[in-house]
Amino acid sequence: MAGDGGVANAAVDLRLYDTASHAISRFEPIRPGNVGIYVCGATVQSSPHIGHIRAGVAFDVIRRWFLKLGYRVTFIRNVTDIDDKILDKAAAAGQRWWARAYHYEQEFTDAYNRLGVLPPTYEPRATGHIMDMIHLIERIIDNGHAYVIRDERGELTGDVYFDVASWPHYGELTHQKQTTEVDEAAAVADRMGPSVDMTGEDKYNPVDPADLSEDKRDPRDFALWKRPKPTDPADARWKTPFGTGRPGWHIECSAMSYRYLDGMFDIHGGGLDLRFPHHENEMAQTRAAGYRTANRWMHSAWVTAKGEKMSKSLGNGLSVPVVLAEHSAWVVRYALGSVQYRSMLEWSDQTLAEAQAAYDRVMNFIEHAGDALGEQPSRDEITSVTADELPVDFVAAMNDDINVSRATAAIFTQLRAGNTLIADLDADGHKRDALRTALVNVRAMLDTLGLDPLAEPWIDGGDDKARATLDALIDAQLEARTAARKAKDFATADKIRDDLAALGITIEDGPNGSTWSLD
Repeated sequence: MAGDGGVANAAVDLRLYDTASHAISRFEPIRPGNVGIYVCGATVQSSPHIGHIRAGVAFDVIRRWFLKLGYRVTFIRNVTDIDDKILDKAAAAGQRWWARAYHYEQEFTDAYNRLGVLPPTYEPRATGHIMDMIHLIERIIDNGHAYVIRDERGELTGDVYFDVASWPHYGELTHQKQTTEVDEAAAVADRMGPSVDMTGEDKYNPVDPADLSEDKRDPRDFALWKRPKPTDPADARWKTPFGTGRPGWHIECSAMSYRYLDGMFDIHGGGLDLRFPHHENEMAQTRAAGYRTANRWMHSAWVTAKGEKMSKSLGNGLSVPVVLAEHSAWVVRYALGSVQYRSMLEWSDQTLAEAQAAYDRVMNFIEHAGDALGEQPSRDEITSVTADELPVDFVAAMNDDINVSRATAAIFTQLRAGNTLIADLDADGHKRDALRTALVNVRAMLDTLGLDPLAEPWIDGGDDKARATLDALIDAQLEARTAARKAKDFATADKIRDDLAALGITIEDGPNGSTWSLD
């Protein structure tokens, strides 16, 4: 039984946390039957690591629950394809900045696809929305909440800053000034530091050197638009009414969320490290332009390794391709989604071992139940199960701020009951219907989490193909290294070895040739 517009009756009990209010409250969409979600995507400067992808999996589960509840979901995940890190790394590597951005955008897309993350409704790139950003900045200036920097000759420099002092609501997302109330997750985030890709000293914008400028009126002010650096290529700057330059870090998300979700901006999501300053600044500039910001802000917590935030600066960021070469994609997705999105996820061999054990238990039941029944329910049957038809303990867990740990416990409760039915199945088929119901329930609950093992991408041999591809690529590199050594081109041979080592691949030279292994 579904409510109005095809939305399940269970939807009335959905309660979600809001970073701004520090409270869990009932979810009510702006437009009945529809949900608009904007999630900050990748800054495509280098390969994805597990810490990056956790947010993608977390918000995929949230999105899937809305879909299971019967909502029509518009899901936006942006791509930041221009910023200082991309420009600097491209220059150092002798690359075109846009070529580097596109290459790593494809790596992120491949990682999302292999881990079963549904593609976004739209995936806008920052560089495709420059005119939207210019329009937004002009509105903020006209409303008296930003100022343009001119040089000593009165010429436009290209720098535009948001005037925080002019906006009394600044701090309402992260409660920088308004209250002493403590959000425990946010307090952990503050202790652990800002973004996983942090550079620079300014906590108000830790990745944007423009915010270190002495032209700022207030240390809290942040760049909406900024003059190009002398090293910036000509195709990385745009002419505007306030000077030639390129966008600041925050303005792109305000422009794109307004462009795609105006009138339906229910949820803004992202990793906890984006909470301040990125989302605080984004909320301020969107509202200062006269537009509505998100009704609810949701943040997924970090992946940690030995209690420390997983990041490149700590040297413990695990490359997704390397992890997927050692573990099946299903196991990695299960591990990434094994705790509620607001909980820190400790990444370790034990985490992956527990995920592998879960897979073995799930497949053992599904295969034995299918054998006992003489059939497997079709994918169409599994996907047609509504939230109102799922086991009540699973629904209650998902409606309780997407409590995946409790939801997973409900799956295994049903699985244990199903195993008992298999053992007790009579020769004449008594309890057959109950077993079939248990099998459908287990697979439908797993499917809600993106984990039905008989669904794409898990059944297309993707993991085996990926390993075969990795084998071929590395073998080709080893052959090139062998040829270089025979030609006494040791510089090239050493570079190939070092490049592979940087990916976690160890080369062993022996009398019968070279072999490789993953660290």
